[in-house]
Amino acid sequence: MKIRYLGHSCFVLTESTGTTIVTDPYGAIGYKLPPVKADAVTVSHGHYDHNNVGAVGGDPVVFDEEGTYEIGGVDITAIRSYHDDESGAKRGENLIFKFRMDGLEICHLGDLGEECSSALIETLLPVHVLLIPVGGTYTIDAEQAKEYVDRIMPAIVIPMHYKTKGCNLDIDKVDGFVGNFDNEEVEELDGSELELFRDDISEESTKVIVMEREK
Repeated sequence: MKIRYLGHSCFVLTESTGTTIVTDPYGAIGYKLPPVKADAVTVSHGHYDHNNVGAVGGDPVVFDEEGTYEIGGVDITAIRSYHDDESGAKRGENLIFKFRMDGLEICHLGDLGEECSSALIETLLPVHVLLIPVGGTYTIDAEQAKEYVDRIMPAIVIPMHYKTKGCNLDIDKVDGFVGNFDNEEVEELDGSELELFRDDISEESTKVIVMEREK
């Protein structure tokens, strides 16, 4: 499978069969969403920096409710969670999406804001590739994100929802999150695309991959 990072919390996930899913397409955050087409779009919640469905071409199916789905051979599970640490009282609910693609379990945490709990972790497992917000303010911050990584123990972690050049949101840079790991555990990818195979997955260690956003 392939992962393309379009910035913020938006990824293009493509299975080897060609089925393509876009996660949380953003609106006006200081830079524009690159042109993209998909078979499906997942929306974690209704905020403008995550729900710009109209910007995605290809007449995609939109998944924005809790439930279990299938499209083009890809199994999708949308799990209800909270956008804050007060059971949604401040910012409402958030959907976590799990995808099974080419034998890999990919988890996109959306704008997760709630504290790490055993009940939520058990619902999410197993996870091979974890797409996790790390910028704080509106989501979990770097330290909370590290706790989720430690509890979930994915093979690959890709941070998202952090401050990058051009972004006008009041969120932190990725540095604080990356600083929680040893140098040998972190890879800064010189590009916006990553191809993964089931054989690439190590059950013994976790690697953090920081991707460049596609421009």
